[in-house]
Amino acid sequence: MNVPDELRYSSDHEWVKVDGNVALIGITDYAQDALGDVVYVDLPATGTAMAAAESFGEVESTKSVSELYAPISGEIAAVNEALADEPEKLNADPYGEGWIIRVEMSDPAELDGLLDADAYRALIDR
Repeated sequence: MNVPDELRYSSDHEWVKVDGNVALIGITDYAQDALGDVVYVDLPATGTAMAAAESFGEVESTKSVSELYAPISGEIAAVNEALADEPEKLNADPYGEGWIIRVEMSDPAELDGLLDADAYRALIDR
């Protein structure tokens, strides 16, 4: 499993890449592998406020439907519109072109509650 060292992770299998006060969020390689072939992504609206741990959308695959949970609180600044037509980007490039949302963080201190790469590897290797 690919677990980039520079990212933070939630126990719900979302990743967070921080750039200043903006967080890029997607699902992990582990999550996309467990889901199987992704066929649909329900994306939230830009400008939506979200709280950490609340659902902000869902991913539908050939195996199941999974909720997406916000790893941090903030306002959605952008959504990856390309996923509407190419949801398979979540499988092909979960840490790149498969990003899901960009969030203006309201409480950057919440990042301290996320897992680093080593802790996430320990979680998925159980």
